[in-house]
Amino acid sequence: MPASYPKSTPTELLGLLVLLNAHKGSEDVALLADDLDLEIDEILPSLDNAELLGLVKVADGRAAFTDLGRRFASASIRERKEILREQLKRTSLFKTLLRALENAPGHFLTDEQLASIVSFIPGPTEQAAQGIINWGRYAELFRYDSEERRLVAVRPSVGAKGGGGSARPPPPPSSSRPPRAASPRGSASADRAEPPATATA
Repeated sequence: MPASYPKSTPTELLGLLVLLNAHKGSEDVALLADDLDLEIDEILPSLDNAELLGLVKVADGRAAFTDLGRRFASASIRERKEILREQLKRTSLFKTLLRALENAPGHFLTDEQLASIVSFIPGPTEQAAQGIINWGRYAELFRYDSEERRLVAVRPSVGAKGGGGSARPPPPPSSSRPPRAASPRGSASADRAEPPATATA
C-alpha cells in the first residue's frame, strides 16, 4: 500500500468508531458527519485512517465495520490498543520506522532522523511527524522524550515473550557478605518513563 501518515488523531478516530457502533456498524458517511456536526471532508481523515487500519470499509458513500472493526468496538481499552498496535505495525510507514528504531544505536531516533524517514511522504513533514508521534505513543509502539526530542523504542522485558515493558538490568553479582536491608534510595526502574495512555491532538 502507498505510504501514508495518520491524518487524524487517536481521539478523532475513536469518536468516529463509537458513533459508527451506535449506528449498528453501518451508516451513510453524510449522516455520520451530520451527527458529529461536521462537514463530510472533515471526517474523511478519520475514515481514511480507519480504512487503512482495516477497521472500516467505505463503499458507495457508506461506512461499515469490518470483522476486526466489530471486534475493536466491543473490546476493552487495553485490547483496543493491542489491535491498533498490531495494525499500525502492518503499515509500510510504521514497519520502516520500527525497523529504523531497532537498528539505531541506542534504539532511539532524533527529530531530524524522523523527519528524514517521513520526508518521502506527500504533505508537510512536520505534520506527518506529529501524527506518527501521536499514534506511536498511543499504541505504545515507542515513547517520545520531549526533553531530548527523540523517539525511544519500547524494549521487551528480558525473558518475556512479546512483553511491552522496558528491559530490566541483570541483578548484581552475589557477595559473600551477609545481605543487608534494601535501601529505599533509587530504583532500577525509577528513570524509565512508561508510554503515555493517551495522545495529544
